[in-house]
Amino acid sequence: MINIILAFTISVIAGYLLGCVPSAFLIGRAVKGVDIRQVGSMNMGAMNTFYVVGFWPGVAVLVCDIGKGMLALLLSYWIAMYLVPVPADMVVPVEMAAGVAAIAGHDFPVFLRFKGGKGGATAIGVLGFLLAWVIWLDLGIFKFPLLMGWIVYALSFLLFMLTTRWPTFAYGISFVAFPLIAWFVYKDPALTIYAICIILIPALMYIPRIKQILGKSGGSFKRAIFRKDLKDRL
Repeated sequence: MINIILAFTISVIAGYLLGCVPSAFLIGRAVKGVDIRQVGSMNMGAMNTFYVVGFWPGVAVLVCDIGKGMLALLLSYWIAMYLVPVPADMVVPVEMAAGVAAIAGHDFPVFLRFKGGKGGATAIGVLGFLLAWVIWLDLGIFKFPLLMGWIVYALSFLLFMLTTRWPTFAYGISFVAFPLIAWFVYKDPALTIYAICIILIPALMYIPRIKQILGKSGGSFKRAIFRKDLKDRL
């Protein structure tokens, strides 16, 4: 029992601190000398960095923020398996707790007075780690792992991106792939509920921005969702 409490406590603290690393803020300062929270959509995330700072800085932020979610779960796995070993059926719950903590850290970073981003990219890292859906491709000489969870998500993103030309909407709606994988592939109700709850975190954080976009579009959902080009931010 003590090990379980310790594993949860250490993993949650570590996950939160990892999530607190403000990659968009740091890269925005380093590349353009701007506070990413004060320009563009005022969101401390990859998409705002793409628009305001540049393509490659945006890629760097995206990789870092996804990596925070993955690293938080990887670290929690190591903690639950080796540092303070817990029963096998408790390892995934420890990872799940660390994932929530990492997203909370991104949204409310202690280093920036709790003013952070929406948590979308970090959520991708969390769900991508838990629901990787690994299929081994036999190439004869060796076997190559296909991360089908990531592939399905990426294909969904590309489809919605080509249709709407709105990156934020595309990556947001593509999250639906994860609870579907949890239900139909893993057949795990707990993972399905968890995936849905994780999706709701950035969704709720985006409500003010969605209201702002709808206001600028004159209340038209069609104009708000379907963009003329990538630079059309309403």
